Amino acid sequence: MTRAAVIGFLLLFCACSKPEAKKGAIARVGKSYLYPSDLVGLMPAGTSPKDSVAMVKAFIDRWAAGKLLMEAAERNVGKEKKEEFNRLIRDYKVDLYTKAYLEQLVQRSVDTLVTDKELKAYYDENRDNFRATGMLVRLRYINVPKDHPKFGQIRSKFLDFRKSDKKFWDTYQLQFQNSALNDSVWVEMNEIYRRLPFITPENRNEFIAPGISYQRAEGSGVYLVKVRDVVDRNEIAPYSFLKPTLKEVILNRRKLDMIKKIEKDITDDAIKNETYEIYKKP
Repeated sequence: MTRAAVIGFLLLFCACSKPEAKKGAIARVGKSYLYPSDLVGLMPAGTSPKDSVAMVKAFIDRWAAGKLLMEAAERNVGKEKKEEFNRLIRDYKVDLYTKAYLEQLVQRSVDTLVTDKELKAYYDENRDNFRATGMLVRLRYINVPKDHPKFGQIRSKFLDFRKSDKKFWDTYQLQFQNSALNDSVWVEMNEIYRRLPFITPENRNEFIAPGISYQRAEGSGVYLVKVRDVVDRNEIAPYSFLKPTLKEVILNRRKLDMIKKIEKDITDDAIKNETYEIYKKP
């Protein structure tokens, strides 16, 4: 709602009210005043006049209640508590400002390009720290209708899975109820449970093991599954699975290093310019 519309509704709403203590104000609590500008944008476009008046009234009531509670709290909260809150407010303000300023400096200065060589080197140096938190699996599967006329050929090509058959899969994959043929990607077990609902935590070892292949009839379809590889929990997680995370880790390290450098530089400059002095060492 526009400013003019808000003022119009307020005139209607306040027609029977007493004159305001301050010109233009629509409500007062102690020394705090509420003005029409505080209500601009309150009502969504198309709100009826009746609903708009009700929304304005509810907003004013909430504003007044908040102010009254705050005044009561300031009168009744103990001195020690007030000092604690004021200290927290000061610290929070400092944190907000310094964080925003540092983020601006870091965004302008930090190098966001991370090469594959850097990622691999970081992984190799720290691989013992990268343990899988759950089982990881590489597999392929298709869910083929039981009565598919090419079932035998599909099954044979699925088990062989040659690169030369790409055109075949491009043709037939759309006919499958469900499929995933890229077995070079590591996925977590939760994803396997979602995509292959006949596998559960209780029977997982029956269906998930390196190198096994099988078919499983479910409803009107047959699942053909080939498990390529498995990484158990607490084993070193594969590089390809961690690659996106590694990039974020390296970038975060660069940002932290940049922040430390900025803090050191700004402190050194202050000492040099004599705007920062230590009179007594702790």
